Amino acid sequence: MESDKQGLNLKREVGIIGAVSFIAGTMMGSGIFVSPQYVLSTIGSPGASLVIWACCGLIAMLGGLCYAELGTVIPESGAEYIYILRTAGKVVAFMFVFSFIIVMRPASATGIALSFAEYVVAPFYNECTPPQLVVKCVAAGSIMVLAIVNCLSVRLATAIQVVSMAVKVLAMAVIILGGVVMLFQGHTENFDNSFEGTNVGVSSIGIAFYQGLWSYDGWNTLNYLTEELKDPEVNLPRAVVIAISLVTGLYLLVNVSYLTVMTPRELMSSSAVAVTWGNKVLGSWGWIMSVAAALSAFGSLNGTFFSGGRVCFVAAREGHMPDILAMAHVHRLTPSPALIFTTVVSLVVLIPGDFQSIVNFFSFTAWFFYAITLSGLIYLKIKKPELPRPYKVPIILPILVLIAAIFLVLAPIIDDPQIEYLYVTLFILSGAIIYVPFIHYKLCPGLLTKLTVFLQLFLEVAPAEKNL
Repeated sequence: MESDKQGLNLKREVGIIGAVSFIAGTMMGSGIFVSPQYVLSTIGSPGASLVIWACCGLIAMLGGLCYAELGTVIPESGAEYIYILRTAGKVVAFMFVFSFIIVMRPASATGIALSFAEYVVAPFYNECTPPQLVVKCVAAGSIMVLAIVNCLSVRLATAIQVVSMAVKVLAMAVIILGGVVMLFQGHTENFDNSFEGTNVGVSSIGIAFYQGLWSYDGWNTLNYLTEELKDPEVNLPRAVVIAISLVTGLYLLVNVSYLTVMTPRELMSSSAVAVTWGNKVLGSWGWIMSVAAALSAFGSLNGTFFSGGRVCFVAAREGHMPDILAMAHVHRLTPSPALIFTTVVSLVVLIPGDFQSIVNFFSFTAWFFYAITLSGLIYLKIKKPELPRPYKVPIILPILVLIAAIFLVLAPIIDDPQIEYLYVTLFILSGAIIYVPFIHYKLCPGLLTKLTVFLQLFLEVAPAEKNL
């Protein structure tokens, strides 16, 4: 009966190994197995593509360190949402959470699920491209399975994360070793005049960065679950440094290996780079790469779900989403209503989904909000220096990342204005219009209350409290 007195809390169950696996495991999703050809075809030369990969890693690292300071100053779960709420105020935070839950998280979950599905069905359709319907059904299946796992237990979800992380690192080690062997056999011809044909336009650099950073997406995963982390003030910065440097190093070596084995033209025409690589180097054992790539995307999807459910949960706790979403399961202590909601939205986004456009619009919205979050950090550093900060970064870091973020938002728009960017911006702003009647003036509460009570009994959930 003790639990009645304390109220429900999410438990602190994620240690340093789990933390590194969450960051690195979510980052090393499908991106590294899918994005290299997009980066290469956008920027136009092998040398420049490696430079882009290194710079993306640098940006992710600086961003991660700035977030580590934010996570120790504001020790609550929910990453951008909670930081924007505490620095820029409620309306902006609601705009964030609105576009996050309706566009950003489902778009990234769907993107990962689709590439998972492509790898799973690729071996069965050897000569031709698999039909879209099959791919989408497999993707939907994977989303459902992970939703169930995440609703059942935090431990199980963390375990999947650690296992798939190990698989990923192994797969990359195989790719890197294969590349090293080929290099020592003298296959360096793809690196002669490696900067020839580089596209130096602002837009092509911007879009190449988008594609590269899509593979690094997830450097802020840990900030979504600060309240479930053991000793966040020590483990948060430590996990960021370990995970991001590990990932950047692996990514660079993997790209070198891809380019050693395949000519740039082969790499650009491949639909699943890792599988093409596997077929060329491992011969009849090539299917191993597609298994590894699929597992890796699966783990990344798991991390995406784990953190995405948390944002929904925190937003509902602050009163920006229906109350039901702020509840946790009575026995399992997982935020199941929030997870179920995220799943439903992801499945809806899946229906029209197309990978390429998903990545571009997703990055555009994401970096827009990263910019707001970082300006919040700069504001806190200048205006509130007295706040307790167990971990500090020099003020130049958030300024650098802020400049990068602004460049990433503006470059594609200035260079090649598409009507879609306008739609996305209008969509973000529409969050403010929804805010006034529904959140500020709390319209139509009667209906919601009945629904909440029904769902509460049906899902066996109860309101959860902050875990500070």
